[in-house]
Amino acid sequence: MSIRCTTKARRGMVAFTVAAGLALGVVGCGGGGDDDKGPTATASASEGEGSAPSAQEGQADDPIAELRGSDGLILQVMSAERDAGGFVTVNATLKNDGAKSITVPAALSGNETEIVRNGRSLGGATLVDSKSKKRYYVLRDTEGRPLTTTGFSAIKAGENLSVFMQFPAPPAEASEVTFQLPTFASGTIQISG
Repeated sequence: MSIRCTTKARRGMVAFTVAAGLALGVVGCGGGGDDDKGPTATASASEGEGSAPSAQEGQADDPIAELRGSDGLILQVMSAERDAGGFVTVNATLKNDGAKSITVPAALSGNETEIVRNGRSLGGATLVDSKSKKRYYVLRDTEGRPLTTTGFSAIKAGENLSVFMQFPAPPAEASEVTFQLPTFASGTIQISG
């Protein structure tokens, strides 16, 4: 086997491992909560249209931040969780609050060539720790793909899209950071864990 084939096989295995870990994380985060409380207005928007609720809808009743973007887009940050591996995963819902279907702005992917060539994503998102004066960018895999939701281009009127972004974790004492996404207002979020 040539070095090139071995390298491709290793990259494929890393991508598979990351995908399997993310899938297990999504499965592990769903359900098991106190369902006696009725759904809130924010969590019931997608349920009213007959779609199945996502795993994120069971995580929290209210978003920890709500950021408004262009053309009626709203990003509701539902959680920002630090894990033992040194990462922070931000789970959110991207909503089209407008009256018509819109194309998601390409600016959300950021402007880095490596991320842009992998299609639409939320690769332009950053976390800013103002106390340490550091900015944290969305992580990438060995192929340069951002560790975030990808492959979306349009959102119909009233539709919700569950999204995630993974960042390197700021120091443990930095529990409050500013979340930024191109074309959206900035918002302060609390990191749990």
